[in-house]
Amino acid sequence: MIKGIDISSWQGSNVDFKRVKNSGVEFVILRAGGSDGSFFTDPTYYRNYEMAKKEGLHIGAFYIVGKDCKSAESGLFDAQRFEQIIKNTRLDYPVYIDFEVPDRSNKQGNTDACFTFCNYMELCGYYAGIYASDISGFKERLYPDQLTMFDKWVACYGGEPSIIKKYGIWQFTSKGRIDGINGNVDVDVSRNDYSKIIRENHLNGF
Repeated sequence: MIKGIDISSWQGSNVDFKRVKNSGVEFVILRAGGSDGSFFTDPTYYRNYEMAKKEGLHIGAFYIVGKDCKSAESGLFDAQRFEQIIKNTRLDYPVYIDFEVPDRSNKQGNTDACFTFCNYMELCGYYAGIYASDISGFKERLYPDQLTMFDKWVACYGGEPSIIKKYGIWQFTSKGRIDGINGNVDVDVSRNDYSKIIRENHLNGF
């Protein structure tokens, strides 16, 4: 298992990535932006990318979608915005749709949105996946059996995921403490050497 973290502007603008790496972290997944509330680019994305890259950390990115990401059309629109944010950064870990906000009553539309988002990112040459909570995300908001072709990054605290058993990354706490970061941070473990997979298959611009 490979240890990692995922961060956003919630961790502030002064993350010390040298200390983060020295603490045993090997990869970081950065929030690039989203459509939760309004369309935005995370104000720390480019700085965090440059600093993490300087320290030799593996880097991925995610985009949190808002309540209106509920159809294939809206999933495509969000993916296009995400691609515009990350297109000038070289990522050797996957890129993810973060799906936790849209309504539970629209499971088919939600699933269509995730499928279209990831399909578009793959057409653009990226290794794409879906982030969601094991229960409130994958079980209650989506139809996972329609999304088997995409990698999964699963949030599940207190024990391994039970709904999504075939996952690539497991976010096992939101209250981790990592040297170089003030306050709590999400901590993850990866089953896969994504950097090797992405480089060998010439994805994400490699």
